[in-house]
Amino acid sequence: MSQKFQSSVQHRGDMSYVKLGGVIDEDNELGELVEKIPTGTAVIDLGEIERINSCGVRDWVNWLSKLETNGTRSVLVECSPAIVAQINLVNNFTGSGVVKSFYVPYFCPECDEEKVLLVEAGDMGPPPHEPPTCRCDECDLVMDFDDMPDSYFAFLSNQRKLAEPDKINGAMKELARGSESSGNGKGKVKSRSSEPKMAAPGSKPSVPSLPSIQRTSTQPLTTSPGGKSPSKPGSVPPTNKPPSRPNLAGKPGSQPPGALASASLRMQQQALGYASGSSPVAAPSKSNALVFSLVGILVAAIIVLAYLVLTK
Repeated sequence: MSQKFQSSVQHRGDMSYVKLGGVIDEDNELGELVEKIPTGTAVIDLGEIERINSCGVRDWVNWLSKLETNGTRSVLVECSPAIVAQINLVNNFTGSGVVKSFYVPYFCPECDEEKVLLVEAGDMGPPPHEPPTCRCDECDLVMDFDDMPDSYFAFLSNQRKLAEPDKINGAMKELARGSESSGNGKGKVKSRSSEPKMAAPGSKPSVPSLPSIQRTSTQPLTTSPGGKSPSKPGSVPPTNKPPSRPNLAGKPGSQPPGALASASLRMQQQALGYASGSSPVAAPSKSNALVFSLVGILVAAIIVLAYLVLTK
């Protein structure tokens, strides 16, 4: 017996219960079941058929034809969505048989769950056919029909009536006792493959707040000629906020006024660069450097005047 294809046959009087599962392809073993099914009624359970290809369709049609030649009429029950698709595509897929019940696929967008609901063909009524209401077992919301109603229920328009339904139902209860979903109307549930959740669009990493600037060093800082502070990667132009006033409580001559202005400007640039957390930016242009030098000279002049006033 192929691992892809499974089958079993049970008998009760002139009625046979044939359960098929797996994949019906070129490796199927349908031909071996012909001799195991006597004349009468064959109830064929197709609820576990996952897939059927073109070779499988050919062998299936030939197999049903052989059964009918031997005097066996077929009743298809619990047809999976894969079987329903072939019934709608292939005209003689059911032969002279009748579809008694089939599964209808649903999807819940809230829970990401799939569900197939067993439906009796005789309960669908006249066209146009609409899918029955199905609720999600997780959130109890109404699920979405996972196909096109016009195409999925098309085979019902040419559906023949089932002969001796009570006899077939009684035989199914005995032969299919203990099997899953044996005409009880309950659905089979399976989860869709979950995709990793992406971060919300537009979300950005948090930026740390600007740390307070404290002077810890009392040593003078070396400046470049002209009072310009050297450019470093990651430095940004200072804002229009006036620089903090340096502490002038020390002894005269402890800090050169030009060094204090340059140190304050440099510390502001470094603090802004650390807080932004951005990648290094290009060095300022010559025009920006000229503006910086003029601002530095102006600040140095103000500091000198303040220094002279406070030391008198």
